[in-house]
Amino acid sequence: MTAANTDPLTDLESSSSSFEAKITPAKRPSSWGWVLLVLPVIFLVVLPLISIVVMSFNPSENIWPHLVSTILPRSIRDTFFLMSGVGLLSLIIGTSTAWLVTMYDFRGVKFFEWALLLPLAMPTYMMAYCAVDFLEYSGPIQTGLRSLFGFHDARDYWFPNIASMPGAIIVLSLVLYPYVYLAARASFMQQSVCALEVARTLGRSPMGAFWSVGLPLARPALIAGLVLALMECLNDYGAVVYFGIETLTASVYSTWQERSNLGGAAQIASLMLLIIIVLLYVERRARSQQKYFQTTGYNRDLPVVQLTGSREVFAFLCCALPFVLGFALPFFILINASFRFIDFIWTTEFWRAAGYSVLLASLTAVIAVSVALLIAYGKRVTAHPILKPIGALAGTGYAIPGAILAIGILIPLAAFDNIFDSFMRSYFGISTGLLLSGSLFALLFAYLVRFLAISLGTIEAGFHKISPNLDGAARTLGQTSLGGFRLVLLPIMRPSVAAAALLVFVDTMKELPATLLLRPFDFDSLATLVFEFASREEFEEAGLAGLTIVAFGLIPLLFLNRTVSASRSEQSKD
Repeated sequence: MTAANTDPLTDLESSSSSFEAKITPAKRPSSWGWVLLVLPVIFLVVLPLISIVVMSFNPSENIWPHLVSTILPRSIRDTFFLMSGVGLLSLIIGTSTAWLVTMYDFRGVKFFEWALLLPLAMPTYMMAYCAVDFLEYSGPIQTGLRSLFGFHDARDYWFPNIASMPGAIIVLSLVLYPYVYLAARASFMQQSVCALEVARTLGRSPMGAFWSVGLPLARPALIAGLVLALMECLNDYGAVVYFGIETLTASVYSTWQERSNLGGAAQIASLMLLIIIVLLYVERRARSQQKYFQTTGYNRDLPVVQLTGSREVFAFLCCALPFVLGFALPFFILINASFRFIDFIWTTEFWRAAGYSVLLASLTAVIAVSVALLIAYGKRVTAHPILKPIGALAGTGYAIPGAILAIGILIPLAAFDNIFDSFMRSYFGISTGLLLSGSLFALLFAYLVRFLAISLGTIEAGFHKISPNLDGAARTLGQTSLGGFRLVLLPIMRPSVAAAALLVFVDTMKELPATLLLRPFDFDSLATLVFEFASREEFEEAGLAGLTIVAFGLIPLLFLNRTVSASRSEQSKD
């Protein structure tokens, strides 16, 4: 005996089963109304990338020969070494820890399952400031060494320089490895039990099964996570500048702000776009050519190996070190700095920056989710072939570093301001000045382009879980497409909408490069406030601002871990 289902949405879906043949994705109506509504939105999102390419080929002052002979060689070299080191170290840390917490049982494994994600809440620039504060000459480590061994100054002993290329690689890897860890763990949890058991029956050890079965099956997911980590590495500005590393992103900023040459900055940005295109191509190529399918034993629990003795200690240390160095230690440094400068909480500067950050993050979340709903629902209700490839362009913004987006947005906004000002001068004798450039509109536009991919992916995933029969049933009951969306689909989509808004909110709170380049005069967010204090070697005074950013970043990670952990248990119930 089972209880009767009284859920009206379930009843509606059941009653619409007779329309299955009519409401299939292949037979959706082609509505030009939706196409004309969605295309302008997508064009605005892609406009910054078009502007960069056009500007790079038509600069007001061509300094490309100067860039090639002086700036680009070092920038390309530093970018290559940084991305190679971060990619390799992130891949090693993320893959090894994901395999350990998925396939082995040892003390603390349940804690590390979610704790290894926490470094993702720590912005890269914040990690760099904490590392230098902890390891510098006046920091606790070197102070303790001098006190312990009786050294008088730095000439009496050798200590590695954290503000260097190796230091930057380690610091960025400790923050970015969770991208690989998350993708690897999700892939390991969904792998076929039978494939692993066959490897064991053929004489493979648990590590042998990892190399021969687990790792090849997870290769597409590993590449996807690695590409995300590399794109975030390329986007970083605060950490590399603090370490004195001249990456392409740093060169874009210096060419624009210090050399006052927007065309040269656009040319460097175009070079970065080529790198991003190559990364995206590699990721798509890996996913298309490496497809694995499970046949049997998919829904059974994975065989877990109990570790004891030295192996348990080794596994514990492998998981503890990334967590301690990537999150626990810098988090403690931020808390300590916050208590030492507790008076900063009462300053107008902190509350104004916090208010601006929350306001911008909230507005961006609302706008990004609204635009994502428009695009995703437009693709759902119309079968026009142009929406699929063009709609995919709307999600490319997340792959574009904030410095590039800032240039791409400033170019069309400045052109509009100049044209409008010229028009008002000619016909009305009024100078309007800069209306959009250097305004909150420019910042919100940059955030929308950068983070639309996050909300669009989450919203589309939510729509894919809803049967098309519900759309057809709503239409047969007299509802328009908008009415059916508002009354039927939107209530079901609330969890996806909330998750998308939360992710966009947190990423906006952490964004630094675009905010530095596009913010209005005398405008500080929490991220720029921390950056300015660190630039003046006064990072501890901004500890509370950094702690606030990290605290906001922890919220989506906890939900993300619950989602990954629940995926296997849901499959085992099927």
